[in-house]
Amino acid sequence: MTFLTTDYKENKSNDYGVLPTGNYEMIIAKAQETATKNGAESLQLDLIVRNDLDGVPSLAETNKKYHNRHVFMDNWKRKKTNQYDMQGFQYILDAIGVPEGTQINSIEDFLNILTGKVAKVYVKKDKNEYNGDVSDVNRVAPWNFSKSEYPQSNHQFKETSSADPFTGSNNSTLDVSDDDLPF
Repeated sequence: MTFLTTDYKENKSNDYGVLPTGNYEMIIAKAQETATKNGAESLQLDLIVRNDLDGVPSLAETNKKYHNRHVFMDNWKRKKTNQYDMQGFQYILDAIGVPEGTQINSIEDFLNILTGKVAKVYVKKDKNEYNGDVSDVNRVAPWNFSKSEYPQSNHQFKETSSADPFTGSNNSTLDVSDDDLPF
């Protein structure tokens, strides 16, 4: 009697590096406002590659291959005005189907509107240099959002801890100086 026969076709890669450039059907898992120790404020989106579209042949190289992967998007307040780029937010609101003329009364209302919504998002693989180190990163711009081809979501969220994904491992905030920001 055989104990085990090797069969590797179900093995999955443990590569959790950046996503390849492309269009992904995503869900906005979380939207929140945060600030660095130096006071630079950001609206952050936690985008997750949807896991409910594995059976769609045209998404075999994107959603099926990379489902449940996170991409974090920061929308920094402008240094000169201390305001967010409201026009950039219009692309996201349009993509998630918020009707034209909808009034949003507060940042909290805006964050609540975004959370749990789906969109098609163009994710770009890019290089980032910080303190002489160059690394691969994913970048998403607000104009890279468009309406989902699959607006009904059956995405299943993984069980997660109560740890905040936007903070460091010791629950400290991310330290980004104003000099590190591109605007």
